Amino acid sequence: MDAILTGKAEQLAREIASQAKTLDELNGLLKLMMGSAIERMLDTEMSVHLGRKQLPGSLGDSPAQEVAHLFTESPPKPRARNRRNGRSQKTVQGDLGEIRIATPRDRDGTFEPQLIPKHQRRLSGFDEKILALYAKGMTTRDIQEVVKELYNVDVSPTLISEITADLDAQVTAWRTRQLDPVWPIVFLDGIVVHVRGANGRVSPQTMYVALGVNMQGRKELLGLWLGETEGAKFWLSCLTDLKNRGLKDIFIACMDGLSGFPEALRTAYPEAKVQLCIVHLVRAALKYVTDKDSDQVIDDLKKIYQAPTAIEAQAALDSFAQAWGEKYPTIVKQWRLKWPDIVAMFEFPPAIRRAIYTTNAIESVNSVIRKFTRNRKQYPNEESALKLVYMAIHEASKKWTLPIPKWREALNHFAIIFENRLPPLGGN
Repeated sequence: MDAILTGKAEQLAREIASQAKTLDELNGLLKLMMGSAIERMLDTEMSVHLGRKQLPGSLGDSPAQEVAHLFTESPPKPRARNRRNGRSQKTVQGDLGEIRIATPRDRDGTFEPQLIPKHQRRLSGFDEKILALYAKGMTTRDIQEVVKELYNVDVSPTLISEITADLDAQVTAWRTRQLDPVWPIVFLDGIVVHVRGANGRVSPQTMYVALGVNMQGRKELLGLWLGETEGAKFWLSCLTDLKNRGLKDIFIACMDGLSGFPEALRTAYPEAKVQLCIVHLVRAALKYVTDKDSDQVIDDLKKIYQAPTAIEAQAALDSFAQAWGEKYPTIVKQWRLKWPDIVAMFEFPPAIRRAIYTTNAIESVNSVIRKFTRNRKQYPNEESALKLVYMAIHEASKKWTLPIPKWREALNHFAIIFENRLPPLGGN
């Protein structure tokens, strides 16, 4: 906005302030101004359509000349058959509430307004606000109440469905998009949601989540899948989907201790190293521990996964077995059984180890889903569940702007450890 327009706007604001005594009066004046401005712009569009005004800028005019052309009559032309033919009244919804406007018509019915197209009942930006509320996990009734309170606009469930209908195509495009061929770190996890099935019954299902860290160290959600239960067989189908979409190589895959999961990963990505989430392993161990012993067991387990080297970690596990093996043999058995996928992190320096020894990165995604599902105890169908969870994570991902900590240091080690598999740094 240039200085002249800014000055006029400030003068108009002072005049409005002297007339409006309450916020309701101010809102009424603003709605009146908005409606009037929209109608004048539509009138200009009609004049251009009928050939009575020129489009600006066609001859390299200055900005001031372009504005002048918009409101200056062009030289008289032969009278055209087509001409104005009254107006059509309609109500549009926007940030200021409902605004009544009169759209000009032409006799031939060929006028197609661009500012507010025919049949459009919502101003630009209104749909985005509905979607933002939708992405926060609000139900249809919640959205109706908020929009009514903020904008004094009544929105029906049908209208909300119309606004969100385009999400179906968006989610499908996102779920089938091509991926970069190499992702240094991929986190895999599942979270339980409740979905109404075709038989009308609500049952728990697992939302499978894959989160990647790209070559720039930034997180990106790679995929969402929905299955009846979390299992290695279904995970294999998810990994195969990632592979079919172009993800050819994973350096390190971080996951929980689900039985058969590491084998499923190695089937799809034979060269990938598996790192089990230490936090999941500790939680699983504590299920067998009494409250009296829990603090000491946690401290002794910490000596294992915080050891400087794999050799010292093995010694700490042996010490743990001597101290607790008789009382809690299941813990020792599980850790020994999964030991190769527990100590994978010791092959890497601390910069990489810090990034992979827990699935905290994907746990933050799961927390978004849990927060979202607090408002929705159940989903009406599988498509709705995928769409709504996608929207929630899409909204949260706007904050994923920075690389994970110590990424440059980690990348330098990746360049040595995976020398023949690392793509050019500018190519991912």
